[in-house]
Amino acid sequence: MTTTLHAASALFTASTGAEPTGLWSAPGRVNLIGEHTDYNDGFVLPFAIPHRTVAAVGPRDDGRIRVASTFADAPVEVALDELDDLFPTPTGDAPRVPEWAAYPLGVAWALRRAGVTGHGVDIAITSDVPVGAGLSSSAAIEGATASALNDLWAAGLDRTALARIGRTAENEAVGAPTGIMDQMASMLGEPDAAIFLDCRSLEAEPVPVGVVEAGLAILVIDTRVAHAHSTGGYRERRASCELGARTLGVASLRDVSVDDLDRARELLDDVTFRRVRHVVTENQRVLDTVRTLRAQGARGIGDLLVASHASMRDDFEISVPELDTAVDAALAAGAIGARMTGGGFGGAAIALIERDAEAAVTDAVRAAFSASVFADPEVFTVTPSAGARRDA
Repeated sequence: MTTTLHAASALFTASTGAEPTGLWSAPGRVNLIGEHTDYNDGFVLPFAIPHRTVAAVGPRDDGRIRVASTFADAPVEVALDELDDLFPTPTGDAPRVPEWAAYPLGVAWALRRAGVTGHGVDIAITSDVPVGAGLSSSAAIEGATASALNDLWAAGLDRTALARIGRTAENEAVGAPTGIMDQMASMLGEPDAAIFLDCRSLEAEPVPVGVVEAGLAILVIDTRVAHAHSTGGYRERRASCELGARTLGVASLRDVSVDDLDRARELLDDVTFRRVRHVVTENQRVLDTVRTLRAQGARGIGDLLVASHASMRDDFEISVPELDTAVDAALAAGAIGARMTGGGFGGAAIALIERDAEAAVTDAVRAAFSASVFADPEVFTVTPSAGARRDA
């Protein structure tokens, strides 16, 4: 983390010739369970990870905003008053600026649309959140930027409001039809706890995970198969969910229970039914996981993680061979539970393992990838960590 802070400060100085007013950061996230339930007004259980994005920010006096990043060679600069000409992005269109820049610029635009005004700013962004791994590098950018502008523009918004700003930027500036889980996890994360989030009411409650006390660890297996939320597969799944809800006569799939699935099977075509079945059963798995964590601790949730992956693989069809290989190899090597995490079509899997089995499970996963002639995965452990904050 210290390296990322120093890199952001150095990039700011190299870009502007001045020192930043401050440094703000926000984490990526791992979703323990609850995939594609967020935009269906359902339940999710993510946690913030130690990997963070840092925004070094300072004021300008010319009413312009400039963003620089280690993601790109050249900064992007526009007048604050020109943001309304850039956003919102028409549905399905690419952002009118490089995608990496659409995240921080989109946050500034969303704040202004919400009635927050402020002076021009320079922003320099660095990150150690893996990009394209399904660990919400985008929400980390949004959280760091929103936290900085909230302070520098004296907006006085709370963390939930800033999460909403981040979602608006992602949905309307970038054009990715995601829910609010990622932004809430990045803003509200707490050490050693997952965030039990009701995506309809936005009520959030920390739930202790207790992996360290139980002698366990959470292993992330980044398949290196990059994914992008703004591409078609994610959008098609969301459209299927909306079709299912309309056909069933409910506001969202949150209002469909497991007991309703027999009726749903009669009314829906096979593909739409399977999409609906995933969301409905995944909502129930989130509730079951929260209850199990509270009653038994992390050792009791393995079967729920495995069932979640099977549902995403077979009903929602968002897994890929690399993710299935990661899950299967981890389980064969003794993992308590494993599943893909994130939006799918690539990204990462997680495995709940005995702490002293990290090397053995990692070796087994790498061997399975090699045997399948897949690229070598990036494998590392994570612990639930703190949310967005000002660091300096």
